[in-house]
Amino acid sequence: MIKFIRNQIILVRTCDPAIHSNFEVFLYPYFWCMIFYRISHFLYLKRFYFISRFISQFSRFLTGIEIHPGACIGKNFFIDHGSCVVIGETSVIGDNVLIYHGVTLGGKGGTGKRHPTIGNNVMIGCGAKILGNIYIGDNSKIGANAVILHDVLPNSTIVGVPGRRVK
Repeated sequence: MIKFIRNQIILVRTCDPAIHSNFEVFLYPYFWCMIFYRISHFLYLKRFYFISRFISQFSRFLTGIEIHPGACIGKNFFIDHGSCVVIGETSVIGDNVLIYHGVTLGGKGGTGKRHPTIGNNVMIGCGAKILGNIYIGDNSKIGANAVILHDVLPNSTIVGVPGRRVK
C-alpha cells in the first residue's frame, strides 16, 4: 500500500501543474477515491460483494466520484477535477488514461459486458458520455461533452453529439 501511495503522489505531481507539495495530494478527491477503489476491487474479486459496494458508496459520498468495484483500471489512471465521474461495473480502462470531471463510462442495459473498454493513452474531456459495450482505441482523444455510442479507432479525435471523428 505504501508503494501505491508513493506512486499516486508521483502521478498527481506529474499530471497536475497546480500542485505545490506532496502533502497537497492528500486533499485530492481522486487520491482517496483510488485508495478506496483498490480496496473495494480487491474485496470484489474475493466475492465480498456487499462490503466492496459499501466501500465504493462511502467513497462516492466522500469524493463525488463513483467507481464500481468490478471495474478494471490500469496503471497511471488519473481523474482531474474528479467531481461527478461515473465508471460502471464492466468498464475496462487501460494504462495512462486521463479523465476530466463529469465523465460517464456507462451501460445501455442488458447483462454481461455492458460498459466501455478504454485503450491506453486515452484522454476523455469533461462531460463526455461513453455508453455501451464499445472500444475506445489507443491514443485517442474524446472532446468535452461528446456522446460516444460506437467504437473509436486508435489515434482518433472525437467530438460532438453524437461523436464524430475529426482526426
